[in-house]
Amino acid sequence: MAQNDIERPEGTAEDWTIPQDWAAYTPQEHALWDKLFARQAQMLPDRAVAEFMNGLDVLRMTRPGIPDFDELSERLMKLTGWQVVAVPGLVPDRLFFDHLANRRFVAGRFLRTPDQIDYLSEPDIFHDVFGHVPLLANPAFADYMQAYGQGGLRADSLGAIDRLARLYWYTVEFGMIRQDDNLKLYGAGIVSSHGESIYALDDPSPNRLGFDLKRLMRTRYRIDDYQQSYFVIDRFEDLLRQTVETDFAPLYAELDGLPDLDTDTILPTDRVYTRGTQAYAKTKKEEEPQ
Repeated sequence: MAQNDIERPEGTAEDWTIPQDWAAYTPQEHALWDKLFARQAQMLPDRAVAEFMNGLDVLRMTRPGIPDFDELSERLMKLTGWQVVAVPGLVPDRLFFDHLANRRFVAGRFLRTPDQIDYLSEPDIFHDVFGHVPLLANPAFADYMQAYGQGGLRADSLGAIDRLARLYWYTVEFGMIRQDDNLKLYGAGIVSSHGESIYALDDPSPNRLGFDLKRLMRTRYRIDDYQQSYFVIDRFEDLLRQTVETDFAPLYAELDGLPDLDTDTILPTDRVYTRGTQAYAKTKKEEEPQ
């Protein structure tokens, strides 16, 4: 939830946080949350990584109604030292990284409307909390998120935020993992989306490629539709290790001399789990007005 060149909204603190005001949610909003939650919770046990499902349980997110950030943060703090803080919407990049670096996950407090149940352009509380927060109960992933925030602060000083954003997109938002010899979902953008939870694993269209840090950071991504490529990690510990051990400054310099890769590209050096047909993307392109 980061963006540059936006002014701090009136009524927010210096760090752009606001009270969640949990008591203001209506019965209709709680009912919509429950509907969204039930739909995903029913389909994800065989699709999502075990750590995600465990996070739903240990954080007691299976209880009815929109979670109270204070209660959620109290449980998270005991497990991994994280807390969830409300913000009015998108926040500036550097502030976003600073929150992550200090183990604060920023979440929008608004909920989509019933007519947006399958898609909305800006992340809401269901995406942010249902999608992201369960994995913050996992120590390795919690450490990775903090390391990413610290890396973001360095990237900001090096003018390399766009490169690092691709790492967030293809891991935190749309990452996949090998678990028990099967591909599983862990990215928040997938697990909070009914349609993409099916598409990412079952559809023959997308590429599913082995994680490679340099290759991933050269790869463009889709912000308006399902992804054309997904990157697969083996363990959260590997993701954390690469993030902590990599000297990103020379990597950014090296990447500046290399061309970007299209979202559907497969390189000869890629570890390919699925060579996608790209049928979905081709069909959508054909449907676009000429």
